[in-house]
Amino acid sequence: METKLLNLKGQEVGKYELPEVIFARKADPYFLYEAVKYYLANRRSGTASTKTRGEVSGGGRKPWKQKGTGRARSGTIRSPLWRKGGVVFGPRPRSYRQDMPAEKLRQALIDALSAMHAAGSVIVVDNLTMEQPKTRELQAIFSALNLGSKKALFVLDKADKNFTTASRNLAHVKWCLAADLNAYQVMSAGRLVFTSAALNFVSAKLAV
Repeated sequence: METKLLNLKGQEVGKYELPEVIFARKADPYFLYEAVKYYLANRRSGTASTKTRGEVSGGGRKPWKQKGTGRARSGTIRSPLWRKGGVVFGPRPRSYRQDMPAEKLRQALIDALSAMHAAGSVIVVDNLTMEQPKTRELQAIFSALNLGSKKALFVLDKADKNFTTASRNLAHVKWCLAADLNAYQVMSAGRLVFTSAALNFVSAKLAV
């Protein structure tokens, strides 16, 4: 299973052999949903918090007498019925962390890569070395690779200072190291751009 190997000008400079065990698997959408939910849950800080009627300030006395005022009876301004009163069943700080076996995470990444390849969204370039940290140059590469208006995730084998600096001003350009690539990053990208070295690393890691 071959794909084009491009340079930064979008010209074909060769072929790259994609491993079928990684890019030709039939993706299970329900399994991918489970994996994405796992990554999103583990990103939650879980710090949302509200105060109960026992924690809000005030309420040291009965606001008005029980009868004879024509108003509804009330015992405290801390009541959840009152504005600025306590909150009933509100969120409390907690952990949303989920666990998933390492083998399922590996299979999820393979499913995600297969789904992206089936959609024609995987591109392989020989390298992503930039001479200068210029946003304009990176935008020119983005256009030369014909990435359209979709978000693109560039997967590098090692961090390149010029590339990372140039990508900071482009909201539609994300990057990550091949060692850190996961199913959520793949599924949230419109296009995947691998360097050949990064794809070699990912293939070796997933083929185990």
